[in-house]
Amino acid sequence: MRVATLGLHHESNTFAPVPATLERFLANGPVEGDGLLARYAESQATLAGFIEAAAADPDVELVPLTHFDLNPMGTITSEALETISARLLGDLTEHGPWDAVLLALHGAAASEVHRDADGEVLTRVRALVGPDVPIGVTYDMHANVSPRMVDEASVVNIYLTNPHLDPRVRARQCADLVFRTVRGEIDPVMALEKPPLSVNILRQGTSDSPMKELVALAHEAAERPGVLSVSIAEGFPYADVEEMGMAFLAVTDGDPELAADIAHELARAAWDVRTELEGDGMDVDDALLHAAAATEHPVVLLDVGDNVGGGSPADSTHVLAAAQRLGIGGVFHSLCDPAAVAACAEAGVGATVEMEVGAKTDDLHGSPVTIRGVVQHLDDGKFEDNGPTHGGFRFYDAGPRALVHTEDDHMVLLTSLPRGNTSREELVSAGLDPLTQPIIVAKGVPSPRGTYEPIAAEMIRLNTGGCTSADVSALEYRYRLRPMFPYERDAQYE
Repeated sequence: MRVATLGLHHESNTFAPVPATLERFLANGPVEGDGLLARYAESQATLAGFIEAAAADPDVELVPLTHFDLNPMGTITSEALETISARLLGDLTEHGPWDAVLLALHGAAASEVHRDADGEVLTRVRALVGPDVPIGVTYDMHANVSPRMVDEASVVNIYLTNPHLDPRVRARQCADLVFRTVRGEIDPVMALEKPPLSVNILRQGTSDSPMKELVALAHEAAERPGVLSVSIAEGFPYADVEEMGMAFLAVTDGDPELAADIAHELARAAWDVRTELEGDGMDVDDALLHAAAATEHPVVLLDVGDNVGGGSPADSTHVLAAAQRLGIGGVFHSLCDPAAVAACAEAGVGATVEMEVGAKTDDLHGSPVTIRGVVQHLDDGKFEDNGPTHGGFRFYDAGPRALVHTEDDHMVLLTSLPRGNTSREELVSAGLDPLTQPIIVAKGVPSPRGTYEPIAAEMIRLNTGGCTSADVSALEYRYRLRPMFPYERDAQYE
């Protein structure tokens, strides 16, 4: 059984100011052939699940092709999507024919022309391999699932944890079902249900109610006879696309009515708790004062408005500026500012520097803040984490970095590439012990929880401004479904 694995992983914030260009994709990869195995086989990412399933099946020859990945940011340019698609299709043509294809897609990719970019890629792959070759796809839980993303595939499943700690497990399940399909052991059919419902980013944690209970219902449904997989997509509210919002998906063995019943039951359960899926964060000043008075540490402040995993630029200064104004020290911050890194590198370790940092992308994320302090550390920004991380990733690259200990007792980690704070090794690799930091500002919402919840005395979600603000009422949508709760309070679901 010859099986291809390849993909495109991008979460596109259509409100973010920095586009996902071809140049950025190429600078970040792609990963291909044996390099794909080397990077992902020992991780917990989607591709690791595909690799694991193939390694456990002596009849399967898994052929790693090409995978493109880019940190979440703005809309994918047409040039980037067309070039990437041509590369993926070219690899499939050159190395085929295939008995099956395993695609690692995110589910919230949007391009300038194709707002459903994942669906477009999947449609092109289907057209190439033909109607009889099973295609398996595993999506991120933030996928904005379209009917096309389901119709063009044979088996689809979605992560069921947020922070995403189960990509490998879910992808392994998907691959196993595809292999069984090739052998004729099962006949997978799928049903998709999409109520007019969007979940606030602050209510998407799957260890919190009501998502915890909804996920439990999905697991229970998956145990019914004839059911192969059950999934929930929370959706990505920062993408202005027609399919934005929650989705519920069931895969059964040849029973479309059962699949439809399960998808509808889960959708109805979510609709019944829709007001509990709204949320708001704490005022920045109040959170800092609370954290400064805490007796147990570290206190982790989640910078919602600069959620790098949602496409923000990683250079928000709202929290740093407030801490300076309030005279609160002992705070760890990270800021993407290549120019500041270069200045620190020129000055050298041990030198005293004074410079403006952050907020150089746009006006949404604050204004540049002046810091003065000593350069404590310089490196190339590459580190590895074998522990639990959001998305299961193992290798990280923040570009050249500089750590500055400021005179008002802030640890400011300056990076050259935008990176969310999803790994404690980010601090360790820069010479800091996360356990000794009184206050840690983590750019993200659920994504930092996988690494910081085990050590945090408290985690507080901040009501910060930015292109990933929890206050989505300020976003000007053109394409989303209308009416939709909570944007239109009178939305109905029948």
